[in-house]
Amino acid sequence: MLETSLYLPIKRFLESLGFCVKGEIGGCDLVALSPDSPPVVVICELKLQFNLELVLQGVDRMAACDEVWLAARMSTRGKGRESDRRFRNLCRRLGVGLLGVFADGRVEVLLGPTAPAPRRDPRRRSRLVDEHRRRKGDPTAGGGSKAPIMTAYRQEALTCAAALASGPKRPRDLKPDAPNAPKILQRNVYGWFLRPERGLYDLTDAGRQALQRWAPQALADGSSRFAHEP
Repeated sequence: MLETSLYLPIKRFLESLGFCVKGEIGGCDLVALSPDSPPVVVICELKLQFNLELVLQGVDRMAACDEVWLAARMSTRGKGRESDRRFRNLCRRLGVGLLGVFADGRVEVLLGPTAPAPRRDPRRRSRLVDEHRRRKGDPTAGGGSKAPIMTAYRQEALTCAAALASGPKRPRDLKPDAPNAPKILQRNVYGWFLRPERGLYDLTDAGRQALQRWAPQALADGSSRFAHEP
């Protein structure tokens, strides 16, 4: 069983409270934004069991958000850390909330985040909100640690690659769908692009392979921009 198995139950729970939820944002398993302006920023970290490592992750996230929640599987016999009064008291003093996930997907609030908020890190918080808003859909389930993440930057680079699949184009031709196309093509972080002549860009073999690998995942979030590309 993987931590990603907890993602959908927690996502649905927070969505029922009115939050927009996305996974793997800025190193956090889950980031949720309220519809307010400015938004309430919630970070939730996932583990199969409540343990000290999960608490330490929560402490590290405090400066970047308004609320921290820790989520884990409920133990089958009720003898896990979620039943340990000392563990709950520690989390209560830190101000982090606890969410328990049952085998059938139900989510129970074990402890709400009630302690005074710690000092914020505005820059870190701003980066989380920006990535959350720029990312199209929710293509990466929270809780993973090894697979590459479909970031907003990668999504926009794939948009550029899809547009170039039919032949060389100028950066300005790509800007309607990819506003940052000139920077992405010039930086060429993934090695997907080449410049056959001044002002024109084309795809490398790596770029075509990337389209085959990543386009299905990009399409999974409801985007149709790749649907008509060769």
